[in-house]
Amino acid sequence: MRTIKYTNQVSLVFPSRSANEAFARSAAAAFAAQLDPTLDELGDVKTAVSEAVTNAIVHAYPDIIGKVELKLRIYPGNELELIIRDWGVGIPDIDQARTPLYTTGSEERSGMGFTIMESFMDSVKVKSVAGKGTTVTLRKRFALRAGGKV
Repeated sequence: MRTIKYTNQVSLVFPSRSANEAFARSAAAAFAAQLDPTLDELGDVKTAVSEAVTNAIVHAYPDIIGKVELKLRIYPGNELELIIRDWGVGIPDIDQARTPLYTTGSEERSGMGFTIMESFMDSVKVKSVAGKGTTVTLRKRFALRAGGKV
């Protein structure tokens, strides 16, 4: 648990429909914009959120529509935290799931979701309980720019 208090937060809850992945991506980018990111940094956030939300939609609820939560927080020092949570089937072996090219999805799934998240974020933490769901916490610190907000 973090001891530093966040300075701003929003939470979104939406059904695990693939159309909502684009919404989550856009919402995360709009929230992160207050940190004055570069276009590349915004792209990193959008890509990581897209991967995490897609994992929840595809893997957490393979046969039903469930609930996905996206929590966005800003901490002092220009740090963005993104929490993607589902209440789906869970991940039996997190280490295996984080292995590049491993997937429990169909043949068109690349198995690169966690690898992509790790390449765009400063940290990626995954907690999961079989039958109860998964929480992915992503963090990224943005450079302070001249005249930028803190």
